[in-house]
Amino acid sequence: MINFSRNMKMTELVERDFHLLGLISRLGIDQRFGDSTVVDICEEAGIDPDTFLLLCEVYASEDFRPTPEMLHTCRVEDILFYLSRSHDYYVNRSLVDLDSAIEALIGPCSNTQKTVIRKFFSDYRNELQRHFDYEELSVIPYVRNLLKGNRNTSFSIDRFEENHAQIHETLSDLKNLIMKSLPDVCDNNLRISVLLSIYNLQQDLDHHTCIEDDVLVPTVRMLESPGRTYKDSGEKSDPRREELSDREKEILVSVAQGLLNKEIADRHNISINTVITHRKNITRKIGIKTVAGLTAYAILNNLIDINSIE
Repeated sequence: MINFSRNMKMTELVERDFHLLGLISRLGIDQRFGDSTVVDICEEAGIDPDTFLLLCEVYASEDFRPTPEMLHTCRVEDILFYLSRSHDYYVNRSLVDLDSAIEALIGPCSNTQKTVIRKFFSDYRNELQRHFDYEELSVIPYVRNLLKGNRNTSFSIDRFEENHAQIHETLSDLKNLIMKSLPDVCDNNLRISVLLSIYNLQQDLDHHTCIEDDVLVPTVRMLESPGRTYKDSGEKSDPRREELSDREKEILVSVAQGLLNKEIADRHNISINTVITHRKNITRKIGIKTVAGLTAYAILNNLIDINSIE
């Protein structure tokens, strides 16, 4: 479904989805729109209007998938410009603001609780920074050289897709830790404020990832090999929340201690398949997927002492 057009007023576009203000800002577009149309404002900013509308459609709609014709005619440099500006925004604004909010929230917590949350968030920031660095130092230069007709045969956009960081899951784990495992002494208004910030960041990063997966990757594939098809991917889950069984708590502790599935199986005299099933049930019940998140959950819920974690 197409929601936007070149000749609509920019104010009308924003009225349809105000979240697009972030995308507009990162494209360097002045947000004093007046009564100007999309095409007028884009041309004034030096942004291709059709590429701008394509980014808006992908950003605003989960179900929208660009056609090969849209991808063939978009201006790849504008996509790269948006991605690079977004990296700077996330690192130097969103994460900085979220860090300050989390520090205020955990102020009344014990030293152990503070250490767990700080480390979890710090690890996430480092993970996200590594992801962005990889894009800035490897992916974006590769695409720009490709546009110039210089193909680096030791790299392909498929490698980028294979190494795409799972930044969504870690933020989900952080939300669950704040909702379920921080003590009541934490200010509830601050807790809600932090959670809203995380939800907004997660949603924005999801849109950012959609632009990478649904615009950048297939466009570059076309540049690499004209006529090549591309695939869509992605899953969403809605885990139920139940109490962990005693056995699941034991498995969770083993995971937090850094044991591999085979080592966990040997410790508890069960099969590897049973370990995998327990781990799936743990994730389904508490909504946390990463080892770092499970470790933090175990410490915050007094299943394991922080000093026993290497």
